[in-house]
Amino acid sequence: MKYDDYLKKYERKTGKSRRLYSRSADIFPGGISHNIRYFEPYPFYVNSAKGKYLRDVDGNRYTDYWMGHWALILGHSPAVVSSALARQVRNGTLYGVVNDVSVKLGEAIQKFMPRAEMMRFCSTGSEATMYAVRLARAKTGRRVIAKAIGGWHGFNTTLMQTVNYPYEVEEGPGLVQDEGQYVESLQFNDLESSLKVLETIKDDLACIIIEPVLGGAGCIPPVAGYLQGLQEFAKKNDVLFILDEIVTGFRLSPNGAASVYGLEPDLFTLGKICGGGLPIGVVCGSKELMSLADPVQRPDKEARCAIGGGTFSANPVTMTAGLATLDFLKKNKGSIYPKISRLGEMARNGLSKIFSDAKIPCRVTGTHSVFLTHFVSDDRSIANATDVATSDKKKLIQYHMALMAEHGMFFLPTKMGAVSYVHEESDIKKLLSATQDIVDSGLFKQT
Repeated sequence: MKYDDYLKKYERKTGKSRRLYSRSADIFPGGISHNIRYFEPYPFYVNSAKGKYLRDVDGNRYTDYWMGHWALILGHSPAVVSSALARQVRNGTLYGVVNDVSVKLGEAIQKFMPRAEMMRFCSTGSEATMYAVRLARAKTGRRVIAKAIGGWHGFNTTLMQTVNYPYEVEEGPGLVQDEGQYVESLQFNDLESSLKVLETIKDDLACIIIEPVLGGAGCIPPVAGYLQGLQEFAKKNDVLFILDEIVTGFRLSPNGAASVYGLEPDLFTLGKICGGGLPIGVVCGSKELMSLADPVQRPDKEARCAIGGGTFSANPVTMTAGLATLDFLKKNKGSIYPKISRLGEMARNGLSKIFSDAKIPCRVTGTHSVFLTHFVSDDRSIANATDVATSDKKKLIQYHMALMAEHGMFFLPTKMGAVSYVHEESDIKKLLSATQDIVDSGLFKQT
């Protein structure tokens, strides 16, 4: 089949979504409220989700591998969370004052991640990373932030640098150029070049903030020694090492990527999974560092780092969903994590074999329960965001559309997939069978 055939099939089965998108484009810029949620010719509109399935307004059902930006490790609307939410909603959704369940969720996070001696809840990952770098600057008295090329830490102004290819070009109007001069970018997985950059800025370097696995930039795990090398440099030079675990926290392991890679970050951020499907961000660290934001012990604003939380921070509904999720993970971690990691490996190995046997140059990246296919022009590996950005995104979009239109499987086009507890081995076999069918249809020979 040609790509146009898949597009036409998608359009035939999503007529109501097409009309909704037309209305939506008159309300929201681009018709969406999150840039990455648009894909051509238009996104389908979901009105229900349960388990591993999304259902759209046209009645189509999709096996979901996007899983709410990778946040839904237990699947959509798991009973353990839904029932807890139903009870909480009857008691209120926003108190605007402190609540008891926030204490319970904080204690649950501490038990999973002992380096979270203290924390502050907020409503988004963007807020959490913004607060983390602000704490680092407050602690060190320095200005410069180091991050990875392609590293995504949310839309906060400080870290909205070198996110999109070509990375040397500014991210767009509205960002003050002065902000960029205090951010230096490192080539992920190239320790030698990263250390050279860090050495030139160490006297004014407040922190290194890094995703342990590059998520939005292409599902790229770290090579051996890379993260450890950055951490060692930070500790030798009194620089704070910040691990952005908004994606990897509670996904790679119940104790996060820090445990998997043997890291000891000074600060780290959480989000997604620990919100149980509701909005959350968390900045965590030692008592010494987090006390810089203590309004009780530091009533003088000139002595206190100004981090807040926002109107909806630690709201009882999010806290309840997060606590129900973490309680379930704690009780079932022995079955959940081996299962989703095994299925992730099965997907990576199976996809690699299918494309290799068909002599279609590609690399399948990922680790544990996340994975992504990259179509390359030669035998090169995928080690950093530039490798991903210069791969054939057109083929990847067409592959994901073919899965969507013909086989009812949803990956947000060009983004990594995530296996959740509700997926089964049979789902991965169906994904591999669908991929083989797409290869056999000749799609990749025609693009």
